[in-house]
Amino acid sequence: MFRIVRPPDLALVAGFVAFALIEESVVRMPGDWWPWAVAMSAVLVLLRRVIPVVAMAASSVSASAVLYGEPPVSYRLWQLVAMIIAAYTAGRVLRWTGTRRDRARAAVAAALVLLTALVYWANDRTDPMAAFFFSCAPYALGVAMAVQTDRLAETAAVRASIREQRAREAVVEERVRIARELHDMVAHSVTVMTIQAGVVRRRLEAGLPVDPQLLRTVESSGREAVGELRRTLGLLRGEGGDAAQAPVGLERLDELIGQVREAGLSVTVRRTGEPAPLLPAADLSAYRIVQEALTNVLKHAGPVRVEVNLDHRPDGLHLGVVNDGAPVGAGTATGGQGLIGMRERVTLFGGELTAGPRPGGGFAVSARLPVAAEVAR
Repeated sequence: MFRIVRPPDLALVAGFVAFALIEESVVRMPGDWWPWAVAMSAVLVLLRRVIPVVAMAASSVSASAVLYGEPPVSYRLWQLVAMIIAAYTAGRVLRWTGTRRDRARAAVAAALVLLTALVYWANDRTDPMAAFFFSCAPYALGVAMAVQTDRLAETAAVRASIREQRAREAVVEERVRIARELHDMVAHSVTVMTIQAGVVRRRLEAGLPVDPQLLRTVESSGREAVGELRRTLGLLRGEGGDAAQAPVGLERLDELIGQVREAGLSVTVRRTGEPAPLLPAADLSAYRIVQEALTNVLKHAGPVRVEVNLDHRPDGLHLGVVNDGAPVGAGTATGGQGLIGMRERVTLFGGELTAGPRPGGGFAVSARLPVAAEVAR
């Protein structure tokens, strides 16, 4: 395929013509044919990438096979320069790894390079190294540059593919993280709203008075869910968070316990050990694990007794959420992402999580989150 002549080609031609004219004006070798030969060589240099085989053949003939005027006539140096440029370009442009036509053109160019070297050697056997060097060395250099360029292009393509793959993985990971955060933040509030709304509906259907506190709890849970959604979407849009809103963590555990108690759970909280500082993300994860475990109890076990344990030990914070009702693992394992999200959160900090039915009935979730110093190591 023909290539457009680029500005560097014009600069090379200008330099070549200037060199030829200077040589002819200074040396003043015999023969009046050289202006036409310079013009022809200049055209070949200009189009050497478009017609590399033709440029190589014509330059070889001009430099080695044609003796102008009465012998002996010395070769012009600019003829040799034109041949060197053509040989380098042939090795640089023509590929041995392309189509059958590309390989044929490369073979013809290589044969011309070798033939030029043999003709030089036949005309002057006193310096065989020069005969093969001036034609073969530029061609070999062009081939080496072509191979190196192909390798660099292949490496760049591989790196681009890796970057694209990593970008896709990062997008998927971020989507999973966002989905987990939205699930953790909203599922609890919506579950409380659903249960409380069901209580209100059943009391109304039975003609019983409705405690206004139930409706206030539904309203409060809905506002909290909307607030969490707004903060998350604001962060996704690059907006600042709500500075007036307390950060989610174990400091808000009592508030969470109050909500689930209003939804019907009988929750007991036991705190033991000396509290050690947690990383902010680990603190958030601890809160979310308890929240998700209590939400699962509300969804699948109903209003049962639940015990929440927070045990601060030297190896980290040990969390436990145990209920004495029906097993809650089946629904979460098949239909939701609760246990998966809790396990991912714990694994992120190098902790452990176990969840499963209790031998005497009910369900237990236990997790260990390392303290800040252990995570730093």
